[in-house]
Amino acid sequence: MQFRFKVMAGAVAFALSASMAVAADPIKIGVSGPFTGGSSSMGVSMRDGVRLAASEINKAGGVLGRQIVLVERDEEAKNERGVQVAQELINKEKVVATVGFINTGVALASQRFYQDAKIPVFNNVATGTVITQQFKPPQYADNYVFRNSAKDSIQAPMIVEEAITRRGFKKPAILADSTNYGQLGREDLEKALAAKGIKPVAEEKFNIKDVDMTAQLLKAKQAGADVILTYGIGPELAQIANGMAKLGWKLPLVGSWTLAMANYIDNSGVNGEGARMPQTFIQEPNTPKRKAFIDAYLAMFKPKNNRIDSAVSAAQGYDSVYLLAAAIKQAGSTDGPKVRAALEDLKTPVDGVVTAYDHPFTHDDHDAITANIPVMGEVKGGRVVYAYDSDLKAGSKVREKTASR
Repeated sequence: MQFRFKVMAGAVAFALSASMAVAADPIKIGVSGPFTGGSSSMGVSMRDGVRLAASEINKAGGVLGRQIVLVERDEEAKNERGVQVAQELINKEKVVATVGFINTGVALASQRFYQDAKIPVFNNVATGTVITQQFKPPQYADNYVFRNSAKDSIQAPMIVEEAITRRGFKKPAILADSTNYGQLGREDLEKALAAKGIKPVAEEKFNIKDVDMTAQLLKAKQAGADVILTYGIGPELAQIANGMAKLGWKLPLVGSWTLAMANYIDNSGVNGEGARMPQTFIQEPNTPKRKAFIDAYLAMFKPKNNRIDSAVSAAQGYDSVYLLAAAIKQAGSTDGPKVRAALEDLKTPVDGVVTAYDHPFTHDDHDAITANIPVMGEVKGGRVVYAYDSDLKAGSKVREKTASR
């Protein structure tokens, strides 16, 4: 009897320890982005925002009593590498979700694997309008692609409103890179201009790593352009600003949010001053939540000159983890379909850095950011500041998502 009792006690102890080990298993979240190359200022800033959020959540006890473990992969802004990373994170690392995607092309090539695996994937930087429409109902019963960045169909009208309505320019030229991001953004700009009854006087394309924009700028100049609208990323955008300086032809630059990238600001120097762009977040402590985030980010990562290289990427990356954690907590599970359903009906608001997320998603709407949330930023003194004091002052009332589209 004594022997049987010891055996039974041992079995119970083993079962309890095994159960506790399972309960304590970490929650593995993938982080996919370009941590090297021309898009790296966005990718690294996003990754660091994600790291900060995960650190805070873990210090507070984790989610469902489990710690978050980040599985980070550099996809180098390459579509084929993004596909490899997605498959590795899903099949080998067994992540419960992935956050990231900076480049629209990488997102469109990679997120299909998450859709097939029924694992939520968060686009926290990529802005191509089509991203959350790739697997939209009714063709697909459920969509596993979510986003908390401002899509291009929001940004393009803001760019046109700034250039045409607010500042009165009549002859815009569009310079866009040859990637999916640049060309889809160009299409959104064309639509926004057409709604104002305006046709661009020139539309020019350039490639990633191009260092001479003379030909494109001369065509815009010969066409009589009075403003340059851009869709590209930092290094090439800097070449546009520098190219105009070489030609002795200075026009205002108004473009997508990427004009805020550190490698635009630093590579263009004084030539880049005055560029304006939509921003969901500007490194200004105009709310207690934003001040706490900025202070914590600067203390943890110590960026040069206390300037976050891509403040938008960092803030959106940070918020994406809190949104995901809220969904896992509500679902009481890391099961993909249950987390997706919880994201589509979040019961508890998430107090984010970008905005206060109150029911940010529905079954048929996976974009958290609406047109009332972004503001216009401006490059000034080597930093991005609020272009309009009214937006700076309104920052004390963090904008929530509007019900209408």
